[in-house]
Amino acid sequence: MERVQSKNLFNFPLKGLAEGAVAEIDAQIRAVHSSGPPAEIGRKINELSLKDDEESRSQLLSMIRANNTGLAMMVSSVPPFQEAAKNIQATEFKVPTSHDGNFDVLVEVYTPKTLVGRSDNAAFIFAHGGGCVSGSAHDSKPYLDWMALSADMVAFNVDYRLAPEAKCPNNVKDFYEVVKYVCQNAEKLGIDPKKICIAGESGGGYVCTGACVMLAQNDESHLIKLAMPAIPMVDDYAFSDPGAMTLEERDSHTVMRQVWRMIAADIDQQADDPLLYPGKASDEIMAKFPPTVLVVGEFDMFITSTARLARRLRRAGRLLEFVVFPGVTHHVCIWPAFRTGEMFDGTIKKIIQEYLHK
Repeated sequence: MERVQSKNLFNFPLKGLAEGAVAEIDAQIRAVHSSGPPAEIGRKINELSLKDDEESRSQLLSMIRANNTGLAMMVSSVPPFQEAAKNIQATEFKVPTSHDGNFDVLVEVYTPKTLVGRSDNAAFIFAHGGGCVSGSAHDSKPYLDWMALSADMVAFNVDYRLAPEAKCPNNVKDFYEVVKYVCQNAEKLGIDPKKICIAGESGGGYVCTGACVMLAQNDESHLIKLAMPAIPMVDDYAFSDPGAMTLEERDSHTVMRQVWRMIAADIDQQADDPLLYPGKASDEIMAKFPPTVLVVGEFDMFITSTARLARRLRRAGRLLEFVVFPGVTHHVCIWPAFRTGEMFDGTIKKIIQEYLHK
């Protein structure tokens, strides 16, 4: 495939510390998690992550899901997101699949009212976060309403099946099947087939990147104009020596080891499977990826994995941008006050404008 051309839009200076609004948001998050139920959930999650038995893993899953539910409730009450929802037409459809039994994947669709009835809309197909083990598509509706409205596009929010109830690669395949459905039914959905973006964050970033692998394996990457995994889980770095990790990687690696065990059907047999660890895809597959923008925070718990993926995609000629937000942790990156601020919101809108709309 022809090498993509980066416009080199972003070069945030990295100083090794959080400053200004980012530092204020980080302090707010730390305050929220320092006492009461959030602190207790966090303590319990860390405690359970050190145990390696099924009962403890089941309890850990419950704690992770409870934590995600609390975050979703908080996000739904953010005024800018509530205002955006007033200008969105929300619909839904289901995509039938058969790769793991007969299952219809729910897709929520958020169309800015100004775009209703048009036949040339850009599509943003999204996989929600939650480590691929928690959350739902609807949890991301408040943010995607805002994003669809501000970036002039239609958001397709995919409710892929979660682990451990659905094992790898079925979570990725759910998303892939929706991507193919949107591409094949673009005219009916009012979408310009030349303006389709796939994206996801955190666990959804894993699902999105896994779909990139499948598209590359099937020589279908030409269907996608832009892939944008954000703060993504992409490889098994959590299983390496914590002595070489950053602080945030070290603090989260025991939890991430358990999360990957929940996702994998057989973690040993799938150790080199790029549908479990997309960052391990071969050079040949990387060279067939859709044009990609990677987004991560300087202090994200997936910074090393994401940076390695960025270097490989750049070498393969498929990287458009590698965006690193200065001083930003994983939690800051998903916090509403950061998302509605200029650093994040302005960056995402510019990516969409320059690499999807043009």
